[in-house]
Amino acid sequence: MLALLAALLALALAYFALLDGWYLLRVPCAALRARLLQPRVPDLLADSAHAGRVLPADLDLLLHMNNARYLREADVARVAHLTRCGVLGALRALGGRAVLAASCVRYRRSLRLLEPFEVRTRLLGWDDRAFYLEARFVSLRDGFVCALLRSSQHVLGTSPERVVQHLCKRRVEPPELPEDLLLWIGYNKASSQLLRAENDFSDAIKDQ
Repeated sequence: MLALLAALLALALAYFALLDGWYLLRVPCAALRARLLQPRVPDLLADSAHAGRVLPADLDLLLHMNNARYLREADVARVAHLTRCGVLGALRALGGRAVLAASCVRYRRSLRLLEPFEVRTRLLGWDDRAFYLEARFVSLRDGFVCALLRSSQHVLGTSPERVVQHLCKRRVEPPELPEDLLLWIGYNKASSQLLRAENDFSDAIKDQ
């Protein structure tokens, strides 16, 4: 029995030392909870809330939630939201998947130790390649939006239009995207073009 306990302890230590253990547990648990225990989000453009609290492990040297934790919490909330509104199920049914292609965070006010907050996630719209989502970090102390995250989920193996059509059982025109989001999408496209040009230039030098 002692040998078994020692082996299990060593396995647990190796799991958390070598892998991002809590993340690998939280994401599937969030999806499972959203699917089995939380109500479905019937409106594709409605938001859903994912509750959280700032824990000691979330803090940086300035004793507020560190920048990387916002991305982590937004990731978990996004998986839960896409599960509840049916997008992940539709992707599976169509043999597709979505990958995070870009994200941008605007930090407005720090979240402090033990401060409760909600990540309110909603789908802003889509185009021929990607879904665009917003995540708001709202302090439950006073309702202030402490951070705002925008993300682009590129769809592989199918298209956003087909996913929405599968969900709604009819063709749906995408909503008009906010002006600031269009500017961000334009920045991402310009950045991609610049990086491709750099890569082509490097390849040309290598070929000389």
